[in-house]
Order: sequence, then C-alpha cells, then structure tokens
Amino acid sequence: MSKANILGFNIDTLNFESAVEYAKTTSGQVITINPEMMSNPDMTDIVNSAELVIPDGAGVELALKIFGHNTHRIAGIEFAYRMIEECAKSSQSIAFIGAKPSVAEQAVKNLKNKIKNLNAVYIHDGYFDDADEIINELKCANPRLILCALGSPKQEYFIQKAKKLLPDGLFIGVGGSFDVWSGNIERAPEIFQKLRLEWLYRTIKEPCRLKRIFPALPMFVLNVLKERYIPKGV
Repeated sequence: MSKANILGFNIDTLNFESAVEYAKTTSGQVITINPEMMSNPDMTDIVNSAELVIPDGAGVELALKIFGHNTHRIAGIEFAYRMIEECAKSSQSIAFIGAKPSVAEQAVKNLKNKIKNLNAVYIHDGYFDDADEIINELKCANPRLILCALGSPKQEYFIQKAKKLLPDGLFIGVGGSFDVWSGNIERAPEIFQKLRLEWLYRTIKEPCRLKRIFPALPMFVLNVLKERYIPKGV
C-alpha cells in the first residue's frame, strides 16, 4: 500500500472504500490518527507497527495535502460503523470495550436497531485496572472485530498488547464513538462534517477540549510546514 511519512509517522493513503476492503481481509491494529496523536513522539513506534493507519482529522488531511498526497480524511466513527456492517453481513462477531458503565450496552442496543444480524459477543466498560483479565476474556469470546473506546493513547497501548494474543482479531481504537452511538453525545451536524470542522463543534460543546487542541493543533501545522519546506540543518 502507498504510505506517507509525516513527522516520522507512516500513514496509509487509501480512500475510504479501499481501507474497508483491506481491513476486511487483515487482522491486527487499525489506528485512526489525528494531530494530537502525532504531537506525541511516544506514539511513533505504536503507529508505525500498526497494520492500517487512516487519517482521521482535518489536520492530518491538510498535512497530507502539504506533502502532495490527495488523500481525504476517513472519519474513524464512520470507518468503525462500516466495519460493524461488514462483520454483520458475514456473520462475524464483535467485541465492544470502553466508555462509562452502561454506555457500551446502550450503544450496542442502538446499533442492533440499525444493523441486522449484529453479533456482539463481548461488552465491557472502560473502567478496569487489569488489562490481562480483559484480554483473557476476549480470547474466550474470540471476536473478529474488537472496538476499543478507551481514549488515546490508552486504547492504542491496550490494542498493541491484546493483538499479540488474538492474532485473528481486527482492533480499532474508536475514541468517543460509543458515546455517539449510545445517544449520550450528538455528533456534529453535517455542515460541520463537510467543512472538516467537527473538532470546532466538539470544542464549542465541550470547552474543556480547548486545552487539548491549543497549542497542539497550530504547533502540528507549523511542524508539518517546517518539515516540508525548511531544509534539514537550517
């Protein structure tokens, strides 16, 4: 697959449908990368060892364009939803891990009302201390798709450990997707999605996110421009 390397992170330059087709036939870790993740150098090895890295975030889409890649953003929540649909079509089982107590259960209930034959074989909230216990339970359930809504970077570290013991599973870190699917949080209106401004809508709704975005997002863009246009050593 074609990849771009930006700030030391390898990103797959697939479109939505190609990413889905690839994910259907592979196992391991899918990372939906965003500027916050790329601002954390501790994440480099985890991202570069993932089986699929898709650009989730307008900032990453902009960075790819700066480097000459006509690759569009793939919203993580939409990608995960599509993979749920694909698993349901082929009678493959799914695990849901993360969010607050009862949120994952409500998310699964709502998803079942929309997706026929969804087979959820394991559901657990994100409040646990013993990752090994969760992984052992996953091994017994043996799901094909494992969705982890633990927040970043916790979900990425959990997946990196778990995928070694579930070699046939496809893991996706889905952040706050369970909250949206459960109905607890409303996703940004379509106009914000089309304008690549979901981050702005979420910040308006949750002002506490402002500390995560600034100065991280402006610094990310500056670092991308520096890497692209300023020769090394200058």
